[in-house]
Amino acid sequence: MSQQLLVTTEWLHDHLTETDLRIVDIRGHVLPPTEPLPHYHNHRADYEVSHIPGAVFVDWVHEITDPADPQHAQIAKPERYAAVMSRLGIGATTQVVVYDDAKGMFAARLWWSLNYYGHTRVAVLDGGWDKWIAEGRPVTADVPTVAPAQFAAVPNPTIYRSSDQVLAALHSDVTLLDMRSLSEFNGESSRAVRAGHIPGAISNPRSTLANADGTLLSPEQLRVRFAELGITAPDAEIVTYCNGGVSASFGLLALRAAGFTNIAMYDGSWKEWGNDVSKPIE
Repeated sequence: MSQQLLVTTEWLHDHLTETDLRIVDIRGHVLPPTEPLPHYHNHRADYEVSHIPGAVFVDWVHEITDPADPQHAQIAKPERYAAVMSRLGIGATTQVVVYDDAKGMFAARLWWSLNYYGHTRVAVLDGGWDKWIAEGRPVTADVPTVAPAQFAAVPNPTIYRSSDQVLAALHSDVTLLDMRSLSEFNGESSRAVRAGHIPGAISNPRSTLANADGTLLSPEQLRVRFAELGITAPDAEIVTYCNGGVSASFGLLALRAAGFTNIAMYDGSWKEWGNDVSKPIE
C-alpha cells in the first residue's frame, strides 16, 4: 500500500487479514467546557464489547499524552510513546489504520503523533466506526494477541510548534488556525483560566471540514473552505491549535489532504496558552 492519508471502509474490509497491517481503535469523547470535569474520556469499554476484527485499543486520554504536563495537553515523551506503540506491535514497516467514533478527531491525533515520531505509514479510516457499523461490516469482541515490535520514536520538529515558537510567529506571515468551537474562539467558554484566542488567529471549527457522515471533505472542497479563510498559497506556513492538540490534528490532516505542506501543530494549544498569563490573548 502506498502511503496515503485516508482509507475507505471498503479498502479496510478487503485487507483485514493482511499480516503487516495494524488496526487501531482510539474511540472516545470530549465533554463541553461548560460541563464538570473530567472532560476527556476513552471508550475502552465499548471496544471490549465490539470492534473491527484485529483492532487493538489505544487510550487517547492517558497512553499517548505526557502525564507530567499539568494541562494534559502535550504528546507523550519519546520513551513513553515508543513503549505503547511497541506493545501494540507497530514496527518500522507496519501499516497502521486508525479509527474512532468522533468524526476522525482522535484518529487524526494518532495520525499526527505517529508522523511526529517518524512513522508515516499511517492512515485514518474515513468515516470511522460509525460508517463501518452503518454499512453492516463485521465486528468482534475478540481481543487480538499481537507480538511486540520495536518502535523508534524520532521527533520531527517540522510539524510541531511550542508556545514560544507560536509567540515568535505572531504578527508575521504565519497563519494560525483555531480549530475550537466558535463560542470558545469568541471567549464565551473556555477550558483554560482565560477565554479568547491567540492574537491574529482565524476561527476554523473542526466541524466545517467534515461531512455529516464523518468523512473528510474532498480535497477540492477543502481548498474552497481554506480559500474562504484567505489561505490559497500551497507553501503558506500554517499552524493549527485547539484545546489540547486533538481537533488541531484533524485540521492538519485536512490541510495535508488539501495539498498544503508547510504545516504544523501547536501541541499545547489553548490549555497551555490560555493558562499562561504571560501570553497575549484577544
